Amino acid sequence: MRDILRKEMRLSASLLSYLFILFGFMFLLPGYPVLCGVFFVTLGIFQSFQNAREANDIVFSALLPIAKRDVVKGKYLFTCFIELCAAVLMAIAVILRMTVLKDAAPYRDNALMNANLFALGMAFVCFSVFNLVFVGGFFKTAYQFARPFVFYIIVVFVLIGIAEALHHFPGLECLNAFGTEHLALQLLLLAGGVVTWPAVTFLSYKKACARFEKLDL
Repeated sequence: MRDILRKEMRLSASLLSYLFILFGFMFLLPGYPVLCGVFFVTLGIFQSFQNAREANDIVFSALLPIAKRDVVKGKYLFTCFIELCAAVLMAIAVILRMTVLKDAAPYRDNALMNANLFALGMAFVCFSVFNLVFVGGFFKTAYQFARPFVFYIIVVFVLIGIAEALHHFPGLECLNAFGTEHLALQLLLLAGGVVTWPAVTFLSYKKACARFEKLDL
């Protein structure tokens, strides 16, 4: 597993995949839909898939003395690695906004979603959508990636729009909590997002393996 991930990180990855991890700090931006940071992180991962396609990396990997499912595993491991790195930056931003910056005027006067634990949980849900729709969709052909990425863009921005709007509905104001307000609820929502990510990713991985096994490269 370690060798597969190392190969993806050193040979297949685009530099943009690493640079775009920094978009996790978009959770610090006031007056901006913070979950868009997730999209930019996944856009960086998309660049690695594009590079791999142009370099015929999938065929090269399939010719290595490894099982075909390990080719799929390498892509998922790399994707999850980048997502976790970005999630760490998002978590740092959330902690800052829930403690040191909880009463800062630019955040208090912001009509958009507050970067709290609910937002962090939603980031994991958005990453789940990417792994299911784009990564899983890519392995239908192991070559075409435009259609699954466009479909992912539509789904994720609908999800972001819903998440941004929820706290404006009566009774759901608690979703936009500041600091440690409604902490138990925030932790529960975060846990839901965190659990969703590996569950959806694993199901997507298993389906991608089944698809890739049937492909004639």
